[in-house]
Amino acid sequence: MSSTCAQITITNLFTNSTTRVRALVDTGCMLSTVTDEVAQALGFDPAEFTMKRIVLADGRSVRVPTIGPIQIDYEDRSCKTEAYVMGDECLLGCVPLECMDLAVDPVKERLVARHPGGPVHRV
Repeated sequence: MSSTCAQITITNLFTNSTTRVRALVDTGCMLSTVTDEVAQALGFDPAEFTMKRIVLADGRSVRVPTIGPIQIDYEDRSCKTEAYVMGDECLLGCVPLECMDLAVDPVKERLVARHPGGPVHRV
């Protein structure tokens, strides 16, 4: 089984602090995750993290810190969202992928635009 990674830019929309990270694309994750170090580099104060309940892949229900609002940029596309603070690597989840109208090409292990002229969404 292959894995796909993407170079993304994350911006704290309160302070406009940005950081560029390599994120593992995880279509099984709803939102995205960032490490504690990335959250702090973006200027988020751990004492002010919002806590949200999530269900992990193994079925456990846990409360995790959440940051936002953030903007995720990939090439010429962007998405305003929030992210969970957990783990030792950043994950790019399915909500930002849908928001940016991106799909995973598992053969070439890269992200591709579904509509090259810009995101198209069904309403």
